[in-house]
Amino acid sequence: MKAVVLAGGYATRMWPITKHRPKMFLPIGETTVVDRIFAELEADERIDEVYVSTNERFAPDFEAHLADSEFDKPQLSVEETTAEDDKFGVVGALAQLIDRENVDDDLLIIAGDNLISFDVADFLDAFEARDAPTLAAYDVGSREKAKSYGLVELEGDRVVDFQEKPDDPKSTLVSIACYAFPKESLDLLPTYLEDGNNPDEPGWFVQWLQNREPTYAYTFEGAWFDIGTPESYLDAVAWHLDGDSLVADSATLEGATIGENVHVMDDVTLEGTDLDHTVIFPEATVRDGDIRRSIIDRGTTLEELDLAGALIGAHTTITNGGT
Repeated sequence: MKAVVLAGGYATRMWPITKHRPKMFLPIGETTVVDRIFAELEADERIDEVYVSTNERFAPDFEAHLADSEFDKPQLSVEETTAEDDKFGVVGALAQLIDRENVDDDLLIIAGDNLISFDVADFLDAFEARDAPTLAAYDVGSREKAKSYGLVELEGDRVVDFQEKPDDPKSTLVSIACYAFPKESLDLLPTYLEDGNNPDEPGWFVQWLQNREPTYAYTFEGAWFDIGTPESYLDAVAWHLDGDSLVADSATLEGATIGENVHVMDDVTLEGTDLDHTVIFPEATVRDGDIRRSIIDRGTTLEELDLAGALIGAHTTITNGGT
């Protein structure tokens, strides 16, 4: 079995933090979002190759990241795009990857910005038991949130209806961009695309497929975070830290108060500052500040600021009254 980690997005909703780094590299505690996925795929003996589907702009970043990592299975498969407007859509890019890499096996597809609480091995067990298209489904608990995802209707664990991003969701059970397909189902991808169907989200392919062959859902509880906004990233950090905070040994703290769910990285300087639910990247300096639910990128200097919900790009200097 092969696996594809989808990592081709440009995460424009998180700029400037993700303007020059893939959002999959955002830290969750001592690891990163995508490394959590790589670790599970590395440990599962059913998966012999992992293709990391990314774009030309971020390919060098992934190349360096993988070279420094402990993982053996992941290898890059690069889309020929450098900007959001160039993208083929996820389904279109997936079809190209299957052709480019000569994939002729069952395939696990998982979004590289998914932070999930279930074991991927359990999901694959469910797929193997059915030997049929299988998706992971989660109750987001809000019809408003459900509008942004693929809505799943089940009878038992069989998918009987699937609606991608419905305007009026009938429930709150959604697909979370974790799919497993038998090879025979993937053989239908060219037909799907040639017939002019939507090449964007994989949910459109699932919606089309479940009308043609039995498709099943692996429903889980616990936690799931689609890390595509600053709010969802901070929520994922808070879930991982669970009220604690993580402060690098090399950070300098003088008169600083560290609240809940704070991550302070290497060589950060904090003086007379209160932090809560905040991530501060390496080599940043914050003096006489009150910072809440914010993300401060590396090398930034902030002085005498009261910030809530801020997103500050790298190597920025902001003082009270000027920049």
